[in-house]
Amino acid sequence: MDELILDILDCLRTTGELSAADLNRIVQEHNRAFRDPVRHFAKKQLLPYYRRVKRDDPARWEGWQVDAATEEKLVAALQMKPRRTASGVATITVITKPWTCANNCLYCPNDIRMPKSYLHREPACQRAERAFFDPYLQVAARLHALVDMGHPTDKVELIVLGGSWTDYPAGYRIWFARELFRALNEAGTDRAAACVRDRRAAYERCGIARDDATLSRQTAGVQARIDAGTETYNEAWREAYAQSPAWRAASAWQTCGWDALEAEQRANETAAHRVVGFVMETRPDAISEASLRDLRRLGATKVQIGIQSLRPDVLSANHRAAEPGTVARAMELIRLFGFKEHTHFMANLLGATPEGDIADYRAFVTDPRYLPDEVKIYPCALVDGTGLARAWRDGRWTPYSEEELVRVLVADTLATPPYTRISRMIRDISAQDIVVGNKKTNLRQMVESEIERQGRAGAVREIRFREVGTHDMDDVSVRLDAVPYDTTLTREVFLQWVTSTGRIAGFLRLSLPKPGAFERYKLPTAPDEAMIREVHVYGRAAKLGAATHGAQHRGLGRALVARACEIAREAGYARINVISAVGTREYYRHLGFSDAGLYQRKDL
Repeated sequence: MDELILDILDCLRTTGELSAADLNRIVQEHNRAFRDPVRHFAKKQLLPYYRRVKRDDPARWEGWQVDAATEEKLVAALQMKPRRTASGVATITVITKPWTCANNCLYCPNDIRMPKSYLHREPACQRAERAFFDPYLQVAARLHALVDMGHPTDKVELIVLGGSWTDYPAGYRIWFARELFRALNEAGTDRAAACVRDRRAAYERCGIARDDATLSRQTAGVQARIDAGTETYNEAWREAYAQSPAWRAASAWQTCGWDALEAEQRANETAAHRVVGFVMETRPDAISEASLRDLRRLGATKVQIGIQSLRPDVLSANHRAAEPGTVARAMELIRLFGFKEHTHFMANLLGATPEGDIADYRAFVTDPRYLPDEVKIYPCALVDGTGLARAWRDGRWTPYSEEELVRVLVADTLATPPYTRISRMIRDISAQDIVVGNKKTNLRQMVESEIERQGRAGAVREIRFREVGTHDMDDVSVRLDAVPYDTTLTREVFLQWVTSTGRIAGFLRLSLPKPGAFERYKLPTAPDEAMIREVHVYGRAAKLGAATHGAQHRGLGRALVARACEIAREAGYARINVISAVGTREYYRHLGFSDAGLYQRKDL
């Protein structure tokens, strides 16, 4: 391995750069030297090895004579999956433990090893299962993996997925959030290593398995009854978890109070790994003033909710409880509380048609009752053991052809406004789990290729298509554009830094509540207070306070906040709030904001 690293360094010093082709060539040459079909070296091994030598064998590392400039280029070349931090933050997704769900949607997977709607072969679910669904262990493992891939982890967005968050006991929700912050606060310390070791041992003493073979054997019988339709997921859950001595023993310590959480939040304000975004998942019918206050107190900044469709007939056919009025109320409240709205919308549900799906999504992104900030659009995938599987066997549901599906998603992409981001077009469901339906993981690429083939790329306005990503921004000029739009109870202003080629380098969401909002809801803010719901600057993630390639650290975020304050003041608002993440509180204090309950506030 040393010789391979030295050859890579020689290439860097000779040419001044290391392309992907050069790196692959050097790795292949070293593999061929063994004269056997085994691949002895892989790119993913290189950066962890380099970092390990630098940390544990400094004398050997000094012999390599790597200066700071060379090391920067080396790390960039060896980094795995650079898009993971292209948006400026490192994302860590964690999964809550298996739990019941108040709904039983026709298409929803019923994997007893997972919280309702998730499958154990999904990558994040596999990681969670290996970590006993423990939040501390999940964060510790993911941080380690991201560092090995060469990603900075100073700024972290936490995404909590699983069952509906608000269905879990209050003590568990607080404990889960506390452990996420604690894992980040203690990362890299002896205390963290001891906690990982002790926590794993505690679950093993309880008798909870984490390997696939054992779990498959333990759940085979109950899963077969679920798949046959003789037992519901909730009924099976009671047997597998509620009545399990092992899980009951673990649940005994999975609780804590608000004081313990708030202590970890205060520590995270200046920690080496700060939470700059915190996403929670729940259902539209679970949204209320009280639930949103709790989410905000936990530190959440974004709420994910499944919409799926706005058509009452389609919702009813799929046993979906949230009708359009419930969805509209949920989105009003989420926005008024300052959260970002991350919604899910599905194509090809039972009773849907391609034309109906196109019209349905167009209503979602044009009707003032909705207008999401972010959306996952993905096709309905048939998983065995669901009600939809029975509808397919009966001939009542068929998957769209690839041509029909791409046509729907092309139309949806073109209809999406400039203030909305299409985050995904597929779910991470294994092809092994999909009985029929789309199994292609490059669906988004297929959609964008079709848009380009039609010569309509210039008509795409959604955020992800336009974001600068890993493109350098060092010498690129940007202009500040404002996109105002009205929802039922707010005036929204989407401020965006745009390059001359139309790429978006950063944005801010400003929300100006209308008087009727305070007549309809009990809100934690006053009528004369505006709200900054999101500030995001793109570019490669860099260590806090450090310079980087890309749009970050050029003062773009500060300028966005200043302009938002001007707009709010000109509109007659006396104060402005920001729904800051725990790890960005210090940043906003430097901009003149002070702590004020659930938010940070500034007089205008």
